[in-house]
Amino acid sequence: MRGCLVGEVSGATARLAEWIHDMRTANLDAEIEHQAKRLVLDYLASAIVGSTTTVAGAVRDVVAEMYPGEHASVIGGGRASAAGAALANGTAAHALDIDDGYTPGSVHPSAPTLPAVLAVAERTGSTAKTVLRAITTAVEVTCRIARSAHPATREAGFHNTALAGVFGAAAGVSMVLGLDRPTIASALGVAGSHSGGLFEFLGNGAEVKRLHAGKAARDGLLCAYLARGEVSGPATVLEGTNGYFHAFARDAWRPDALLDGLGTEWALRDTYVKVYPCCRHLHGAIDALLDLRAEHDLDASTVTGVRVETYSVAAAHSHTRFTSHIDAQMSLPYAVAVSLLDGQVGMTQFDRDHRASPAVAELAARVEVVAGAEFDARYPRERPARVTVTRAGAPELCREVGQPRGEPGKPLDDKELTAKFRLLADPVIGADRAARVAEAVWAFDDLTVQAVAK
Repeated sequence: MRGCLVGEVSGATARLAEWIHDMRTANLDAEIEHQAKRLVLDYLASAIVGSTTTVAGAVRDVVAEMYPGEHASVIGGGRASAAGAALANGTAAHALDIDDGYTPGSVHPSAPTLPAVLAVAERTGSTAKTVLRAITTAVEVTCRIARSAHPATREAGFHNTALAGVFGAAAGVSMVLGLDRPTIASALGVAGSHSGGLFEFLGNGAEVKRLHAGKAARDGLLCAYLARGEVSGPATVLEGTNGYFHAFARDAWRPDALLDGLGTEWALRDTYVKVYPCCRHLHGAIDALLDLRAEHDLDASTVTGVRVETYSVAAAHSHTRFTSHIDAQMSLPYAVAVSLLDGQVGMTQFDRDHRASPAVAELAARVEVVAGAEFDARYPRERPARVTVTRAGAPELCREVGQPRGEPGKPLDDKELTAKFRLLADPVIGADRAARVAEAVWAFDDLTVQAVAK
């Protein structure tokens, strides 16, 4: 990624703000509108099941105390101020790492944006059409800002979901509030001072990662309201001498990835749906191992070693400490072990019993994770992984995956996406209620979807 000289793209923030403003009255084509509904359904699936976690419950308790109100629904129970609902629901949506993502930006775009948009829409009684436009805009802004500076931001130790998501949330809420162009630019400017989220949670068992999406949703919402209240932000917050790209990416950003094709070449078309409840960087290796296991009737007891070759960002997830839930979700060796032992990777594979299993620990210890230049050259266009399994008295098995399941090239169709929603939501809110939520999302003619799901 080349460095972009400060000032090389003057007015980048203003151009983005102008597009956000114009999207409020834009006509969405049917494909984009449908994709927005898919994002909502997947967000709700993640938030409903995520609301049952300890961290989501802890955040709800804080919200009840610090953000009381009746403005918006809190998934998991109750109501709160719009800011409080955004914080609680964003945290729940990211609490199990089963929410959507965007590979070129290594970002989860819906969890930090949809809770803010839906909370303000519920408070203001916005129309469903406006909400769909706001969702598409919020996700698009998040994806574009993230991809413009990734992997420089990740290499600097930042989590793109929190970093870029606050801008997307501010953009989406600005649309719902009907802000003018200068005020939207100011909202983005204020969001720049709320951008942040460190990757130091990796391998430390720290649950703060779950909060990154909720924090971005709450902060982006507040940024739009602050700008409406005439708190000014710099109109050069992205490209300026001391702006976002300089501070978080040390000027290594791509202007074309931010601005080219706005409104015609949609990044949200290329978001992915997760099929495994763990870090996306693990999914290529999981796909490869599950395929090998099925095709060769692979018995984990015969495996003497596994070599995973992948890109450097994924290879950083090589820790073998996984007593905590989040550490297991972020560990390639753990994912390899449960894939081989169980032949499936679902919620159960990350439970306490699996994390404490001697068999899992023993097999994970035989996993070697290696970063390769050939894979780095393909990332972030792809998330490649090559897995080689050695066995006692049998030939090696090898499988390479360029893109894991759920990416645009290997998508889940609407039926499969609904099945994912029902799998996650039915045990929490009941089959009848889950069916009504899914029906409401696909229709999306009112704003009851989040309230029904609470």
